[in-house]
Amino acid sequence: MGLEKNSASKIDPEQRRLIERAQMRARQKRRLYQHFIVFLLGSVVLILLNVIFDIGRNINPFGIDWFVWAIIFWALLLLIHVFNVFITNKFFGKDWENEQIDRLVAKQQKKIAELQKKVEKDYPLPTKGEPYIPPTTQKPIDPDAPINS
Repeated sequence: MGLEKNSASKIDPEQRRLIERAQMRARQKRRLYQHFIVFLLGSVVLILLNVIFDIGRNINPFGIDWFVWAIIFWALLLLIHVFNVFITNKFFGKDWENEQIDRLVAKQQKKIAELQKKVEKDYPLPTKGEPYIPPTTQKPIDPDAPINS
């Protein structure tokens, strides 16, 4: 009659990675939609400030009202956000990053293997039956001899 504890289900690392990526993409899209809503509300506020409250009525760079420039600038920032979420992240997302990492690791491992072969060729290890004899100099060093002679 005792209550049994449910053991936490173990999720496959690949499945966990897919879930985390889906959550990240959902957060990115939610933030983009929030940005769009704030953009719409902010644009309405800017128009109302100019038309109803006469704020900046005389500010007309290049013959266009200031709030239009503000809305255009904000729209460009929104387009950059859209580009980042739907295009850049799609092509340069986690999959692309992991492929680049795998490619660079393979390149480094290949270089290490080549260097290892070169070292083994230039400086071979003695075989099991051979005793190790450290390299020696031609003549013994005289401790009493001057250094620059």
